[in-house]
Amino acid sequence: MKIFLFLLLFPTLCFSQSIVIEVNQLFQQKQFIKAEKMASKYVSENPNSVEAIELLGDAYGHQKKWDDAIEQYKKLVNAKNDNANYHYKYGGALGMKALEVNKFKALSIIGDVKEAFLKAADLDPKHIDARWALVELYMQLPGIIGGSKKKSLKYAHELEQLSKVDGYLAKGYVYEYDNEPKLAESYYKKAVKVGGSLTCYDKLTNLYETEKQPQKAIATIDEAYEKHNKNHLHYQIGKVCADYNIELDKGERCLKTYIENHSAKDGVPIEWAYYRLAQIQKHRANKQEALKWIDKALGIRSNFKQATKEKEKILSL
Repeated sequence: MKIFLFLLLFPTLCFSQSIVIEVNQLFQQKQFIKAEKMASKYVSENPNSVEAIELLGDAYGHQKKWDDAIEQYKKLVNAKNDNANYHYKYGGALGMKALEVNKFKALSIIGDVKEAFLKAADLDPKHIDARWALVELYMQLPGIIGGSKKKSLKYAHELEQLSKVDGYLAKGYVYEYDNEPKLAESYYKKAVKVGGSLTCYDKLTNLYETEKQPQKAIATIDEAYEKHNKNHLHYQIGKVCADYNIELDKGERCLKTYIENHSAKDGVPIEWAYYRLAQIQKHRANKQEALKWIDKALGIRSNFKQATKEKEKILSL
């Protein structure tokens, strides 16, 4: 199930604008405990403020405190039953809780998850996130408890009417999940052509990697780089080259470029680039060079399990 986004609504006049700004800034800084304390204090002083309750629910959600988030979102649903986004957030928190409990407990929650998403979609014919949630939910549920490819495609089609890109990505997801890679590829390609976002390219790249088609994956990442010029794509190319033992020179160049230009915004920690360089040198049977890079990775993170296992393989060369 996708990780559900917690979207914040603009505050109404009855809610302190300064509180909204401060809490949102804390969210941006990932200071979720401070955000929770601030929102909780305001809720205790203004127990009927749905805006404050929503912020508190979001603060809990960011910390994966699903029971607490569910409690706050349930208040929102009870207070404003005609608000689609409140039902969506309630369903999302329930869904995330269902992922963390045993399957028997999860079965008792799924009905409420589905009801909340269906209500959100019904209340707002243009609610994209609710429809995405239903696409994924119906595909992932076993048929015996309501799973349905047909229903999933129904909401994917609704998404396509609202947003071509979302519709194509949703249909690509359905067919990929249903092990129909050719159809999935056709829709992901349509998404790339119409939208061309990094998300579109990532979906197509990941499909190619899953289907063990590394040359197509590299070509797709190259195209994404030409359009978006993002440093993390250098790492992605290096990763594919290292994983599949192909185009090793290109993989090495890309990984070294990634390291040279690395910053926190790239997402992938730099020790992973060292790890991939070690893999490439291992493929070349260059033991000393491979050890140099794997030791650099372990020097940054001594408990790097993948690197520890890779070092064992390198030492056995």
